Amino acid sequence: MDLNCDLGEGFGAWRMGDDTALLGIVTSASVACGFHAGDPGTMRRACETAAAHGVAVGAHVGYRDLAGFGRRPMRVPAGELADEITYQIAALAGFARLAGTRVRYVKPHGALYNTVAVDAEQAEALAHAVHRYDPRLPVVGLAGSDGLRRAAERGLPVVAEAFADRAYAPDGTLAPRSQPGAVLHEAADIVERALTMVREGRVAAVDGTTVDLRADTVCVHGDTPGAVSIAAALRAGLLAGGIELRAFTDVES
Repeated sequence: MDLNCDLGEGFGAWRMGDDTALLGIVTSASVACGFHAGDPGTMRRACETAAAHGVAVGAHVGYRDLAGFGRRPMRVPAGELADEITYQIAALAGFARLAGTRVRYVKPHGALYNTVAVDAEQAEALAHAVHRYDPRLPVVGLAGSDGLRRAAERGLPVVAEAFADRAYAPDGTLAPRSQPGAVLHEAADIVERALTMVREGRVAAVDGTTVDLRADTVCVHGDTPGAVSIAAALRAGLLAGGIELRAFTDVES
């Protein structure tokens, strides 16, 4: 099982999360590409540290929304969105190459992630951008989502993702962050949920019903308070549970 984290989300004088510590824990790192967060220096440092730790680098692409951290829904024309996604992948790829590694996958962020899971036009824009840049690049998306299916139909490798630190709605989408309890903070609860996801392919939704999901990677957010301790507990819990951790890209590289 792959353990991934969204990171590289500082900007200018503002720092968010401890990227160095997180990159010593996870197997894949989705690095912000400057649109929802991140800047050239942050991107370079994240790639260098990831390479030093043997962590797979992914392009964490989002809407052009620094003020809203990419979590505000937007309606970007498909052609424009595809160009902006291409721009972000290419920007990170340059720093990855300088660090002696490469961008190994693409994962949308925040509002874009949630939108492409259910919106055909935006999902097609993402798939088009990735395919024309490199049809070998996997797309990471919400397990069981229509957006992931559309990427697969385009011929792209797809990676189903589950979230250890987020609550699920009964339809398998993520509960809105505005909803109480949408983000989990207790490490023990997060570890227990992750083990159930990985071993049994299911998770409890906010209404108590069961959501079936088959995941190739489990995500923990780097911007959550206590992210490093949560990620460390999650890694330790998965390993103690007999789950081998390795980047999903190790299989297809």
